[in-house]
Amino acid sequence: MLELRNVSRIVGRETHIADVSLELAHGSLNVLLGPTLSGKTSLMRLMAGLDAPSSGSIWFDGQDVTGVPVQKRNVAMVYQQFINYPAMTVYENIASPLRVSGADKATIDREVRRAADLLKLTPYLERTPLNLSGGQQQRTALARAIVKNASLVLLDEPLANLDYKLREELRQELPRIFAESGTIFVYATTEPHEALLLGGNTATLSQGQVTQFGPTVEVFRKPVDLLTAKTFADPPLNTIELVKKGSHFLLDGGIQLPVPETAAAIADGNYTIGFQPHHLTLEQTSAASVPVRAKVTAIEITGSESFVHLDFADTRWIMLAHGIHRFELDEEIGVFIDPRHIMVFDLTGRSVVTLPQAA
Repeated sequence: MLELRNVSRIVGRETHIADVSLELAHGSLNVLLGPTLSGKTSLMRLMAGLDAPSSGSIWFDGQDVTGVPVQKRNVAMVYQQFINYPAMTVYENIASPLRVSGADKATIDREVRRAADLLKLTPYLERTPLNLSGGQQQRTALARAIVKNASLVLLDEPLANLDYKLREELRQELPRIFAESGTIFVYATTEPHEALLLGGNTATLSQGQVTQFGPTVEVFRKPVDLLTAKTFADPPLNTIELVKKGSHFLLDGGIQLPVPETAAAIADGNYTIGFQPHHLTLEQTSAASVPVRAKVTAIEITGSESFVHLDFADTRWIMLAHGIHRFELDEEIGVFIDPRHIMVFDLTGRSVVTLPQAA
C-alpha cells in the first residue's frame, strides 16, 4: 500500500501540490487525470522520492518513506519524453535493470524477450536507440519498466508519442501486466477517454488538488463537484444555469425540463446542470427528453462522428453525434436533452444529486 497523508509541495510562492491524501493498493491501476499543469507530474515525483513534500508524509507498506530518495526505492518511471542508454542495444537497454538486480542469464533473456514481444520490439533488439523511431524508443523505455518488476511503476503520459493502433493495444495490455505482478501502477493522462479505457481508479486533479478519487467509472458518472465533472469531459461538459421550480427546471424561452424523481427532494432555487456532449441528441431518446432549438456555430466532422457546436441562450454547447451531419452556420436546429443524464450542482459547484447515467 502506498499512502500519501496530507501531502503538500510548495516551491517558492507556488503551490504545486495541496494537501493530497491517497491510498493506492498493490495490484491496482490508478490514473491521474487532469489538464497540463494540474499537478500530475509533481505528484508522481513525490510518490517516487524525486522530490520531498513540504508537509505531510508518504508511507509504503506501513513504513514512512518520506525522506527516502528514489535510489533506495523499488520504483520505475516512464515519461512522455523517453530516456534510453544511447550506447546500448535495445536488448541491453531492456536488460539493464535485471543485470543491476543480479538476475541470471536465462531469466534476463526470458524476460527481455517477453517484454520485447509484447511491445513489438523483437526485430530491433540488436539496434541502438539512435537507429529507432521515436515510437520504438518509447516502447524500449516501457519494456525496461516492465522487466524491472518494481513495486511502484509511474507512467507519465507514456503513450502520447505512439501511433494510434499500438497505443490502443497497450492501453488494453498494460493494466493486465501490472495487475498480475502485484505492482502499484500510476498512469498520468490529460485525456478522459484514456482514463475510461484503462479503468481501475482515477484521481482527478486541478491546480495541485485531488478533487475526487475512486473507481474510474464512478468518478465519471458521479462527480462530487462541477470542477471534477469538467475535468472528466472531452469534449467539454455542457452546462447551463437555471432555476428549479416545483417539478421542473426552467430554461430560457419558457422551456421546462422535468426534474427526475431522484432529484425531486432538492429545494427550489438556482442550480447549474451539466451533461455530456453525447447526451445532447438529434433524436428523442426517451419519453422524458425535451426538445430545444439551438443555433449551429461550428461543425467538426471526424469521419464516423460529428462535433456540432451550438449556441443556446448565449450558452455554448457541443453535441457529439454519430455519423456525418452537415448544417449551415447560424442554422437553428432541434436537439434533445434527456433529464435522465443530467448532473445537478449548487451555486458553489458542489453536486447536489448525480443521476444514474449510461457511459
